[in-house]
Amino acid sequence: MQIVRNFGHVIGGALLIAGTTIGVGILAMPIATAQGGFLPALIIFVLCWIFMLFTGLLLLEVCYWMPDDSNLITMTDKLLGPVGRWTCWLVYLFLFIIVLTAHVASGGHIVNEITSGAISIPLAMVLYVIAFAPIVYLGAHSVDRLNLCLMAGLGISYFGLLAFAFPHVDFDLLAHRNWSKAWAALPVLFTAFTYQVIVPTLVTYMDRNFKKVRLTIIIGSAIPLVIYLLWEFAILGVVSPFGDTGLIRAGELGQTAIFPLRYVVNSSALFSFGKWFSFFTMTVSHIALSLAFLDFLADGLGIKKTGWRKILLLLMIFIPPLIISLTYPSIFITALRYAGGISIAILFGLFPPLMAWIGRYIKKYPKAPHQVFGGKILLGILISIISIELLYEFIFQYI
Repeated sequence: MQIVRNFGHVIGGALLIAGTTIGVGILAMPIATAQGGFLPALIIFVLCWIFMLFTGLLLLEVCYWMPDDSNLITMTDKLLGPVGRWTCWLVYLFLFIIVLTAHVASGGHIVNEITSGAISIPLAMVLYVIAFAPIVYLGAHSVDRLNLCLMAGLGISYFGLLAFAFPHVDFDLLAHRNWSKAWAALPVLFTAFTYQVIVPTLVTYMDRNFKKVRLTIIIGSAIPLVIYLLWEFAILGVVSPFGDTGLIRAGELGQTAIFPLRYVVNSSALFSFGKWFSFFTMTVSHIALSLAFLDFLADGLGIKKTGWRKILLLLMIFIPPLIISLTYPSIFITALRYAGGISIAILFGLFPPLMAWIGRYIKKYPKAPHQVFGGKILLGILISIISIELLYEFIFQYI
């Protein structure tokens, strides 16, 4: 019992970080890493985790300088000024819209597959939004039991999928590697390793015990890394990257990594576990993000979450992603690349080391007891890496 009393917050916080991290990105990772192969993906996964671990710990350092209940917009305002605040606000808005678009687009494909094509993809997208909008309207306190059921379904389907997939792993497929194509997966991996948004909440939850929060971040961010690597091993070892039934083709069609399984493995159980894993992963993440977006818009626009005003907020949350998804039904992977390559790269890749630099060396804030080692050299390396990534995305991907 003493161990539980001493480390209960750490365990709970670690699970919260893990739950925040694991979302829709897991369904896109095998597609994003298919051309590069398993070994390059493994190495890039570890590097991406290390990078995002550093930015999370730097954000924790920034929290030390801020008053209780400060969010990222408050931090950027104090350290980066009005330009930083408005940049944060706009990038946050873009991030929410584009990630919810990915959820709606993929949700439509999954519902279409679960119903064996009885519901068309456009109608499935509409129904997916209609089904969960009332749940978001009820709010977080009213969906606890539903979320518990969804998480249970997520865990069961994940381990069931791995159990049925491992016997079919082909090590020749895992031997494929193309380093020149591997780095293109970074935007999706940034999305998959994002948890920093929950760090300020954890600081409050743990009564500003920064030592415990630091340990929580390290443990909590490592859990998804293990889950992702097992997932990559299973999918890249079973499904070929190439061909009409390969992972690359699935990405072009706007599908998740689950869909090609039905063509390459004669196992209805494996594909069933895969379909339901996709559904549970998508839905858990969709509800959580929608609730967060509701709070974000209500706070940013000064609108009370009551009556018709709350309905107006819900329309603002669900209608734009639905229209985009109906217009571009194959946008799933593209949406996640935009989210990770631009929004997350700026918010949780560039801003934390930049704010830490300004706080330490320009504003001369007191040294945090948990200050990240490395000084200006480490901060410079992190800023340089993410700046190169952003430059690459803007020049070679979107211009």
